[in-house]
Amino acid sequence: MKHRCLATLKTLSHHISCLAVHDNLLYAAAINEINVFDLFNNSHIDSFNDDPTSGFVKSIAFNFNNRKIFTAHQDGKIRIWKIIKLSQKHQLLSTLPTVKDKLLHSVLPKNYVNVRRHKKKLWIEHWDTVSGLVINESGLIMYSISWDKSFKIWNLKNQRCLESVKAHDDAVNTLVVSENGTVYTGSADGLIRVWERDEKQERRHRLVATLNKHKSTVNALALNGDGSVLFSGGCDSSIMVWEWEKKGENINNDDDAEDHDQVGFVEALWGHSGAILCLISVGDLFVSGSSDRTVRVWQRGKEGGFHCTLVLEGHEKPVKSLVAVPKHVSDEEDVFSICSGSLDGEIKVWEISDFNNKFEAQEQTP
Repeated sequence: MKHRCLATLKTLSHHISCLAVHDNLLYAAAINEINVFDLFNNSHIDSFNDDPTSGFVKSIAFNFNNRKIFTAHQDGKIRIWKIIKLSQKHQLLSTLPTVKDKLLHSVLPKNYVNVRRHKKKLWIEHWDTVSGLVINESGLIMYSISWDKSFKIWNLKNQRCLESVKAHDDAVNTLVVSENGTVYTGSADGLIRVWERDEKQERRHRLVATLNKHKSTVNALALNGDGSVLFSGGCDSSIMVWEWEKKGENINNDDDAEDHDQVGFVEALWGHSGAILCLISVGDLFVSGSSDRTVRVWQRGKEGGFHCTLVLEGHEKPVKSLVAVPKHVSDEEDVFSICSGSLDGEIKVWEISDFNNKFEAQEQTP
């Protein structure tokens, strides 16, 4: 496996907190500001959210149905932006929960929950940093997680909060959702929890599993393409691999296991010397970024089990975010691109060739 660095993109701020890609546009959050780059020519085309009171931007998600962008912020709010098509500029539309929804819920005392001593908040609003957002493929439902230990579910058609779940005993740092709606949350309490929609209560989720192999904070989760394999990374420098076990296929030989599909631990992967801060799945591979300033590419071996096949170096500070890039550099099947964002304020665009040695490794300066 070979690689080359296609470009190094820089922001004015030192701290890339999250990355996202939409229509070959790269969105990079640096502290409170969101920078937009055109990946065709690696040019900077816009910056938005210059409000310092919003705090760090922690996550970016796209609703492809109506060209809206959702951003999660340290001030506990979710902001909704619209792309002005001709100018490629971004306009703030509203925040979640909306003012109208807060007014409707504020009338009844039962809509308030205790968040701290002598302090109450509406159940529809996060009262601490919103740390992650996921929008499902239909574009109708959004999931948000927060350091307030909860995850919430939003109807994007009417922009209302449908459900709030007390998920963990500490901050919720990471979230992934499978195509069938299974929700996975990872927390500073060291646990991963698996949630499914309760068939008896359509708008409610129930806890179906708690995964507890990590020895410290869980920072990152990723699912493979069909949702059958879960990858998790934590401050203990390990990456855990989990797989769904079908009925009668209890790979852990647990006599007490229930007779239904469940998540089973497969293996722990070691290689990074620092905390795992981000994970993404790309085809049959997955990619990890760490506080050790490296990016590693992992692949399943012929005899099962994953191993590291490539280490990408060049960042001067921890790698905080990773995102896969749509194919536009090469049409070859065995080539893919990723972006890595670091606390050094740089974003590196990498092209990775899988096995066929179709070019020599090289690095280009921007």
